[in-house]
Amino acid sequence: MQLTSGMAGFGLALALPFALFALFPNWLNTLPKSGGWLNTVKIVLGFIELGLAFKFLSNADLVQHWGLLKREIFIGIWILIGAGLTLYLFGLIKFRSDSPLKKLSRSRILFAVLFGLFTLYLVPGVTNTKYANLTFISGFPPPLYYSIYNKGSDCILGLNCSHDYEEGLAKARRENKPILLDFTGYACVNCRRMEENVWSKPDVFRLMKENFIVISLYVDDKKKLPPAKQFTYMTPDSTEREIRTVGDKWATFETENFNNNAQPLYAILNTEEVLLNHPVPYTPSAVEYLAWLQCGLDAFKK
Repeated sequence: MQLTSGMAGFGLALALPFALFALFPNWLNTLPKSGGWLNTVKIVLGFIELGLAFKFLSNADLVQHWGLLKREIFIGIWILIGAGLTLYLFGLIKFRSDSPLKKLSRSRILFAVLFGLFTLYLVPGVTNTKYANLTFISGFPPPLYYSIYNKGSDCILGLNCSHDYEEGLAKARRENKPILLDFTGYACVNCRRMEENVWSKPDVFRLMKENFIVISLYVDDKKKLPPAKQFTYMTPDSTEREIRTVGDKWATFETENFNNNAQPLYAILNTEEVLLNHPVPYTPSAVEYLAWLQCGLDAFKK
């Protein structure tokens, strides 16, 4: 239903203007004529498009492990773009295609102030402080651990984690702790929201850090497996899947064992690899997620 409603929303938004103008053609005459304002709109959209281009480039950087756009560098670029856009709207930066600007309109001032405030909001994101977690835009910048600062480990929020299932299982058996299996993705917005808005809550973080071994498996990891570990997997319905990358391995692992290919997906297992409660998907409520974690922990202790 979420997919259906989402696609229906896209379709409605695209079709509605054409349908309205077809039903009421006289409305076309009320539209403002092209001029300097339209050039301003195009330049503003150009700034926004440039920011989004770096967002998609950062996804590729994460998936391919290039190490080019660490979190602070990405946010710094967004700050430069936001500052440039703010200065442009205030008339302090001009382009050759601009018409002479005699007076700033109220709407232009409003947008300039909004973009300026957003740019100021981004500034703590380049620091190595607790304020660097920009929850308002969580999911868009690279994750907190992907940093120019030394974070000590590549585990999310410094949790006790592993990025390999067998390695994490062995660690859970050594420490006699349940496994929090985290199917995630480098380009997964909801995964970052969970990590930065839910996992970071003190009660949730404390429970996870003290009582669980987190195994984060990235299903979009494009790192090639060693040739000896590449293989062709035959599914129960006789479909062949080529396992060539780390992401191929974990995506197939999720699909075959949990009958699900969505991210994020969380499951709690004991050291014998038995599910302790039902897996859950994206859960934005910290209270609900904490109760689910506690349920799995209680089942492990029985």
